[in-house]
Amino acid sequence: MDIKRRIAGILPGIIEFRHQLHRMPEIAGMEFETMALIRRELNRIGIEPEKPFLGTDTVALIHGRGPGANVTLRADIDALAVNEETALSYASQNPGMMHACGHDGHTAMVMGAAEILNGLRDQFSGSIRFVWQPGEENRALGRDLVAAGALENPKADFVTALHGMPGLPLGVLGVRNGAIMGSCAHFKVIIHGCGGHSSRPHLARDPVVAAAAVITELQSVVSRRINPLQPAVLSVCRIAGGKLANVIPDEVEFEGTARALDMEVAAQLERGLRETVENVCHVHQVECSIDYQLSYPVTINEPEATELARRAMREAVGAAMCVELPESSMGAEDFAYYLQRYRGVYVKLGTGEDSPALHNSKFDFPDAALSSGIAYLVHFALAALAATK
Repeated sequence: MDIKRRIAGILPGIIEFRHQLHRMPEIAGMEFETMALIRRELNRIGIEPEKPFLGTDTVALIHGRGPGANVTLRADIDALAVNEETALSYASQNPGMMHACGHDGHTAMVMGAAEILNGLRDQFSGSIRFVWQPGEENRALGRDLVAAGALENPKADFVTALHGMPGLPLGVLGVRNGAIMGSCAHFKVIIHGCGGHSSRPHLARDPVVAAAAVITELQSVVSRRINPLQPAVLSVCRIAGGKLANVIPDEVEFEGTARALDMEVAAQLERGLRETVENVCHVHQVECSIDYQLSYPVTINEPEATELARRAMREAVGAAMCVELPESSMGAEDFAYYLQRYRGVYVKLGTGEDSPALHNSKFDFPDAALSSGIAYLVHFALAALAATK
């Protein structure tokens, strides 16, 4: 079978499909038009999707020539609340939203793989599932989709997903065994004091000073509580409190994230944050409330699936276009929930050394990288099915 030739034949249509997606970005859980477009495209290529599990997801299954294992290929479909500044002819037509993380590219590559593999059903045994998942950004709806049983009946034997990676050369595929993406917990702290006039601070219990002390002391959580050989990061990214320059407010709130590459370290970060906030607030005679949500576990590549991915990468693009990623990312990904339950691997795809960063208003997933991603997905699916005969 000439997979490269088949991909070249469908690529113009896949590029146009991505451009359509890019024009109509929708944020997490609201991807109704995106879902409709995906389902229309599936109908065009002769694949019937299942009923949604969550409302805006699309799951579709194809069967080969006989019984066998299942391989599941996943794409995320949601966009970000970012104003696009690319001036592209297919730029976002939804103000305040754009595909700044490349999910339009991910969606298009899985669709391309679906079209190729649907035409190869007489050449493999088993089944291949295609998942277009909503709400990866901020809501981690991968957790809910997995919990809803989207990867059961038949149960997935292997799962894989791709994500664009700025800085990695265009079309290059990269992978690493073990932790590839970090955990991510979002926290919000409200410090409750007693307001007053700025000229009489002794009659108030100042939450501003307390918040400043808490945020400063939180910098010691990573540097003094976590083993220096274990990666971890704690960032306070928003603070708000007060309305007037001469009035001490009743409350101050701040928010941020805590990230790690090991779940025990993630637990240590939570304990450290809670203890630090509570103890510093006690010294300042103020109260506090803490909302701490670990939404994204560590994304961990399983060894057997990772080796299958390496083989599929070489077959897809050649050894010269494959790399072993030298380090993990502290970014987070809800594909972690798939990998907690199923053997699988998460792979990076280069969007270019000069590519704008992810979540940047000028980012656009490069059409030139689509063929590498489609080829990987097709080769991985076939290799994983063959490996589980």
